[in-house]
Amino acid sequence: MHFEPSDKVKDLSARVRGFIDKHVYPAEAAFEQQIDGAPTRWQVPPIMEELKDKARAAGLWNLFLPESDQGAGLTNLEYAPLCEIMGRSPIAPEVFNCSAPDTGNMETLVRYATPAQQEQWLKPLLAGEIRSAFAMTEPAVASSDATNIEASIRREGNSSYVINARKWWTSGAMDPRCKIFILMGKTDPDAPRHQQQSMILVPRDTPGITVMRPLTIFGYDDAPHGHAEVDFKDVRVPIENILLGEGRGFEIAQGRLGPGRIHHCMRMIGLAERCLEAMVARVKERVAFGRPLSDQGVIREWIADSRMEIEQSRLLTLKAAYMMDTVGNKAAQAEIAMIKVVAPKMLLAVIDRAIQAHGAAGVSQDFGLAYAWARSRVMRIVDGPDEVHKRAIARVELRK
Repeated sequence: MHFEPSDKVKDLSARVRGFIDKHVYPAEAAFEQQIDGAPTRWQVPPIMEELKDKARAAGLWNLFLPESDQGAGLTNLEYAPLCEIMGRSPIAPEVFNCSAPDTGNMETLVRYATPAQQEQWLKPLLAGEIRSAFAMTEPAVASSDATNIEASIRREGNSSYVINARKWWTSGAMDPRCKIFILMGKTDPDAPRHQQQSMILVPRDTPGITVMRPLTIFGYDDAPHGHAEVDFKDVRVPIENILLGEGRGFEIAQGRLGPGRIHHCMRMIGLAERCLEAMVARVKERVAFGRPLSDQGVIREWIADSRMEIEQSRLLTLKAAYMMDTVGNKAAQAEIAMIKVVAPKMLLAVIDRAIQAHGAAGVSQDFGLAYAWARSRVMRIVDGPDEVHKRAIARVELRK
């Protein structure tokens, strides 16, 4: 394994970092102010569209997508340092059209959609004209076991499917630009366990869809993106909206979730770096008991532990990315599962130390650490909880 970035990636990394320094960091406060000052929080801040226009003009667009001529053509390993840089800011991924769940949905459409489906939905997503949502998790069942999912996708003749479901944590559903759901549900409850599920495209404006409420994460609503509880009642879509075919839902999920999980880990490493930088800056400028906090032995341990943990997580992420590129997502499943457990725990530890170093200021809204912690804690649950990933890792070891 060779992790030295190519000249192309070094150039892109410098350009992405420069763009974020010049345009994104200065816009973070304005982004929040525009949301707070709008008639509704579910309204797109104008500054986001301005930033997206600048990123597109700079050629920093769809960098995540390796399999389309509309992306940068980067491998997972090549994309890793770019995604890490984007992860330093909560608004940066969208600026470059590289934010979840759109990245996973676009990759799904690239791999599994028909040309007609791609024309209708992939094309505007790649252009950043619309956004999307992924409807999988349900409030009535333990969705960590996807075979529990009860959403009904019932075929009626040769013309349509009728969907009845209650979904929640449907990220992006609150966004007014969200125009399409990819929904997972059962087309055949009597089929073998992993052939009961299918994925289907459901336009947001289809009759019968009701957004019940936004869900918060430790009180944060992530507006205007949001996470919603959504009711699908007798929602009728054309038969051609099925993805890949009936009973192929788990196959699609396997292809979709691998890249999505590792992208989360890449972004978490970038956020950890920013939080470590904030901790270092704080302890060098604050004085307690007659000397800078940075002179305290315990503080130096926090800094050293954080650096070691970040480097360990980065190396495991790069290894998983390398394996995805060389032997495929299925062969890399253990490495993907490992980093999905390791990276969130690492990040939470780094943020917690940064909060402690900031004292009471660390839990306030002034330094962004409280929000960073809330966003990061949920990563131990989304795209599969730690316990499910550990179960998968243990199964691989036992098979050996």
